[in-house]
Amino acid sequence: MNVLFDLVIALLIIIGIMLLVPLVFFIYLYIKDDRQKQHSILRNFPVLGKVRYFTEKIGPELRQYLYNNDNEGKPFSRKQFQDVVKSGKYKDRLVGFGSLRDFGDEGFYIRNTLFPKLRTELKVDNEPKIKTRIYVEEGDNLFSRKEHSEERLINPVFLTDDNAVILGEHTCRQPFKLKGLIGQSGMSYGALGEHAITALSKGLAMAGGTWMNTGEGGLSNYHLAGKTDIIFQIGPGLFGVRNLNGEFSWEAFKKKSEMEQIKAFELKLAQGAKTRGGHVEGEKVTEEIAKIRLVEPGKTINSPNRFKEFDSPASLIHFVEELRNVSGKPIGIKIVVGDLDALEELVAYMKESGKGPDFITVDGGEGGTGATFQELADTVGLPIQSALPIVDEMLKEYGIRDKVKLIASGRLITPDKIAIALAMGADLVNIARGFMISVGCIMAQVCHTNNCPVGVATTNKKLQDGLIIDEKQYRVCNYLVSLREGLFNLAAAAGIDSPTKFERKHIVHKDKLGRVFPLDEILHAAKRTQHQEH
Repeated sequence: MNVLFDLVIALLIIIGIMLLVPLVFFIYLYIKDDRQKQHSILRNFPVLGKVRYFTEKIGPELRQYLYNNDNEGKPFSRKQFQDVVKSGKYKDRLVGFGSLRDFGDEGFYIRNTLFPKLRTELKVDNEPKIKTRIYVEEGDNLFSRKEHSEERLINPVFLTDDNAVILGEHTCRQPFKLKGLIGQSGMSYGALGEHAITALSKGLAMAGGTWMNTGEGGLSNYHLAGKTDIIFQIGPGLFGVRNLNGEFSWEAFKKKSEMEQIKAFELKLAQGAKTRGGHVEGEKVTEEIAKIRLVEPGKTINSPNRFKEFDSPASLIHFVEELRNVSGKPIGIKIVVGDLDALEELVAYMKESGKGPDFITVDGGEGGTGATFQELADTVGLPIQSALPIVDEMLKEYGIRDKVKLIASGRLITPDKIAIALAMGADLVNIARGFMISVGCIMAQVCHTNNCPVGVATTNKKLQDGLIIDEKQYRVCNYLVSLREGLFNLAAAAGIDSPTKFERKHIVHKDKLGRVFPLDEILHAAKRTQHQEH
């Protein structure tokens, strides 16, 4: 009897503690919020205010996973995100029942022909095969999901030699030949962690026919890990090709140009999401990153918004020529289109001098970044579907389009968007965030904080433990090959045997009233408007 009594007393004490502790904690928060002077809502309504701030904090996740429909969400919709994940994980782009696109909205469409190309008529090189791993679903129920990965041999879907794109074919001692139209846009080590960079390097190397842009942060061993081809990007901070005083070093540049993996160099004049120059928080600048960039460890990096080495078309082109002469490799520039007069001045000088870059990367204002200011990301720089045709048309008007290749970037993460960019004038396409998603990015949008929950945009060792290189490298490879397959499917539908042959005539724009306009007609109307303004 005494034992039972003791048990009852003990149980009551435990229950009392369980009720008392939360009550005391609640009272503490109530008094604390009631007395604080920072937040009006918490001072007047401590309980409801806490609920409000909690809901506000988890709002982005609620919208992403529960409230946004499949075609909503920025910078990418749920559908676009899932398209990348499916391509990388399952190498699958199949859909059932119908498209989720809102066909009442305005947008571009690819003009299919009555007599498309057969698979046997496509100019595609499928040797050598690629050994990869693809996930296979065994069951997908509400509370359980079974799947396993299998080794597969897949076609690489290369361009044939006669359709390969060559950078610096007539200007360089060592031109860069590409049998694929899609590569990785600039992503620096430091903005991304070593696990992500390594997985990307190995996956791209596995797929072949592509390139990896280092980003302005310099060349790391992680970029080199997969032995993929490299485009070394040089930003205004001159990371990796500068001396300790921050000035350009020809000696350091020459050493980089002698590396076999580096196939070309790109001067980053601007970036779509951050025309201000680069920014990396000090906590992400480790000893290793500082050594690569030749900066102080632990100190926030704000690189200038333009090069000190040149400030006019003539001085820019002179610098490009010097880089090409020293390296013997293709030299390109990365621009954001805004001031059309300045752009025309550059193109006119290229025509007049007979000199210029081997390629121009046109980055749309909708492009991504590890960190920038809101006002720059939202407003500065034209989006890619406006900017790309302008550059293409201007080069044609001055008769030098055949002397320079155009690389387009800006949310071009699916085959249809890439095909439209090719038809608008691009020779090649850069992708950054699509590849980030392929290695695990969930669009948490905390890239600038070093707290990426999936270990992609962080140098935090603990967070990077979640990103398994040996698994994610296959997703990178599968995603890239899937994109190339999709491009050939669209080429066949348009009646051409290779995606390199997409032209303006292959796309049209439909407005909200259902009216259809060829791209040339839109461009000519825009040109007339510009002339009237002048």
